[in-house]
This record gives sequence, C-alpha cells and structure tokens, in this order.
Amino acid sequence: MSPMTSASKPSSSSASPLTKPVSGEKADRVFRAVAYACGILILVVLAAVALFLLFRAWPLIGGDQQTNREVIANFTGGRATNFWGYVGPLLFGTVLVAALALVIAFFVSIGIALFISHYAPKRLAAALSYIVDILAAIPSVIYGLWGGLVLVPAIYPFWNWVAGHLGWIPLFAGPAANPPRTVATVALVLAIMILPIITSIARDIFLQTPKLLEEAALGLGATKWEMIRLSVLPFARSGIISASMLGLGRALGETMAVLMILSPGLKYSFHLLQASQNQTIAANIAAQYPEADSIGVSVLIGTGLVLFVITFLVNLLARRITEKASK
Repeated sequence: MSPMTSASKPSSSSASPLTKPVSGEKADRVFRAVAYACGILILVVLAAVALFLLFRAWPLIGGDQQTNREVIANFTGGRATNFWGYVGPLLFGTVLVAALALVIAFFVSIGIALFISHYAPKRLAAALSYIVDILAAIPSVIYGLWGGLVLVPAIYPFWNWVAGHLGWIPLFAGPAANPPRTVATVALVLAIMILPIITSIARDIFLQTPKLLEEAALGLGATKWEMIRLSVLPFARSGIISASMLGLGRALGETMAVLMILSPGLKYSFHLLQASQNQTIAANIAAQYPEADSIGVSVLIGTGLVLFVITFLVNLLARRITEKASK
C-alpha cells in the first residue's frame, strides 16, 4: 500500500497550485470590467458634451431665424446676417492660426527631441527634459501675457523687415501692422506653447527605439544621422503624428493667448502681417459672451459646436493616419 500512497501524493500536491490561476482569473475579470467601464465612460462624456452643445444651440437651429439674423448682425456690425456667413471666417481663422503654429513648432520640436535623446550628454539631456516638461505645464494665460507685453513690441522690426523684403509673397504682404497684433504673432506664440508638448512626447518615443535596431544600423556602417533616419524616425512615425495632432488640438482650442494678442477681424485673409484680418472661434466666444443675451449665447455655442466637430474630425483623421503609419 505504501507505493500507492506515495504515488497519490504528487496528485494532491499538483492540485494545490490550481488555486492560483483561479484567483488570477478573478483579477483578470475585474480588470477587464474596469477597463470596459473606463472606455464606455469616455464615450458617455463625449456624447454628453455633444448633446449639451446641440441642446444649447437648438434656438439657433430651430428658433426664430429673424431674431438669429439680428443677433449675428449685431455681433458682426452688419458684415454677416446668417450663421454660416458668421462662423465661416471664424473657422478659417482658427484653422489658419493653428496650422501655422504647427508648421513652426513641428520641426523645432523634433530637432530638440532628437538632441535630447541622441546627442546631448546625460546631464544636459536630463536638465533639458526637465525644462521641457515645465514649459509644457505653463498655463496659456502666461503665454498670452508674455506675448502681449513682451513679444508684440519687440517683434515689430522683424515683421517690418519681412514685409519689406518678402512682401512680394502674398502671405507677407505689407505694410506690417504696428503694434503687430496679427496672425503671424499669434501663430508664433501658439507655436511656442505647443512646442514643449510635441517635444516631450517625441523625446519619450525616440528613447523607446530598440537598441538592437540602432546598433544594427551603426554596425552596417551608417553614420549617426543615417541611423536616426533609418531606424529611429520610422519606428517613431506614428508617435510623432500623435504628438503633432495633440499640439494641433491645443492650438485649435486656445482662447486666452489669442484673445490677449490678436486684433480681430472677420475676413478670409492670408495676410499674416496685417491687423484686423482674422479671428478664432474660441477667442470670439470669450470676447462676445459677456454681453450676449440668451439668443446670442445660443449663437456662440453653435460656433463652439462647429469647433467641436472640426476637432473631432481632425483627431479621427490623425487616428487613421497613425494606424496606417504603424503598419
């Protein structure tokens, strides 16, 4: 009987570890449920925001159109009497300012991120990373104050030089406004604002490049720049696009910095150095809201709904591009 008892012992001992996978399965189910709940919560919040904007803008959509036209004419000084004639130039100015800011910030951000991740000594890279993270956390109103009080008076000679030497290009047609409360100045401030965001994300992605890819490129005789071009940038392509779209999203919705710097206008104009040409949706809402009545608030929220849709479409397009780049 002893051999049988000894043979039965392993079966009892082998059954004891089965309790661990059971507890692991419970934890996995709990984690899956929490993850699903968080994902659904994001959709609920997004739907709630969309429904709120649609509900508050409903007097603009289904209300008395004559009253709406009077309110819009009051907002624009008679230059527009219907909603699309009002929101069209605002949407144009929003996209123009944000796109210029992204163009200015993108290449500088990638250069700084590459310097921190692959060229700078460790101590300098740590200090620069710390500075970049601090800049990303500065409130937009601080950038607006700096732009309005420091940059606007200081940058006029440069814009005047650009208008004098590059005025044959329609974008830089003069004369340059003095003070330069123009789209060019606002785009520069927004570029400085989104630059730390793009830099911080791009730096982290560059540092995640597998060392084997870098060492393989260097082992085959590639220079450091060739190694970066062949291994680091392709690996980080989708992350770079995501970082850029995050910066673009902040530029599209920026309010205080634009409100404090830009001299507003209601035109479809590409004259970057002239004042009173363009305005953004967010800054217009902040400027008009204090004096708006209930119908005026509905009109302003309607413009906010348009900005919400545009931002959603931009992020959706960025997601599609990111998925293609990661394949």
